[in-house]
Amino acid sequence: YLKSVADVRLAEGPSEIRRVGQKRAAVISGDISGRDMGAVAADVRQAIARQVLPAGVVAGLSGQEEEMERSFRSLKLALWLAIFLVYLVMACEFESLVHPFVVMFTVPLGVIGAVLSLVLTGRSVNVVAMIGAVMLAGIVVKNAIVLIDAVNLLRQEGMEREEALVQAGLKRMRPILMTTATTILGLLPMALGLGEGAELRAPLAVTVIGGLAVATVLTLVVIPVIYTLLDRKAYAAEASAAAATRLAMGAGAAAPEGIGPALGAAPLPEIAE
Repeated sequence: YLKSVADVRLAEGPSEIRRVGQKRAAVISGDISGRDMGAVAADVRQAIARQVLPAGVVAGLSGQEEEMERSFRSLKLALWLAIFLVYLVMACEFESLVHPFVVMFTVPLGVIGAVLSLVLTGRSVNVVAMIGAVMLAGIVVKNAIVLIDAVNLLRQEGMEREEALVQAGLKRMRPILMTTATTILGLLPMALGLGEGAELRAPLAVTVIGGLAVATVLTLVVIPVIYTLLDRKAYAAEASAAAATRLAMGAGAAAPEGIGPALGAAPLPEIAE
């Protein structure tokens, strides 16, 4: 009866037939040594792109790489959420919406350093590097917080904006550099890839070290500039509101209590009678 529906003979064949989406599939697996998975996956994709596959044949990556792609997408959301939460905490601390905005400019500075460090070390952006970026979003703002807080304290004592920025930079430079150096030195063994499984942990350390180092240097230059620009705009807006209030109350009338510059402590200009 079997011969009526099949051609029976002895021959070699596969022990199992794998299917993906009801289509036959062949699985090729391998181990990684000395390199991170992201870099190897990028090389495999380039090798596949160079091949001319027959009609109906599709090649792609699966397994851990597929799981990493899904994790990568979820970590993007985690990164934006971390940035928002950091901003929210600083807004409560400074009791202002402008000061945290100035501090958050350190985040793109850290991203620049993180990308440069990954490029210089020949590493790709993978899930571990993204975890480092999420950590970096919370670490990199501390230097700007220290600097802006010192500027605000000096301005509350009556110091002018430019002088307060200079004095705050001089007073806080040493603590900023020391805390940054200790963090970098603590992550250095991990970045060097020492020990078993180091190729998995190294991208995290490289991301944090590069981002923190570049952001620290640029913070001392860029943050005072951003602070000055936003302070001028905020002061002009507050001065215009105060002038309109005084004119509405009559020439020479005092402005309502609480009207003043948004970022500094300097008095508002008097309105000519």
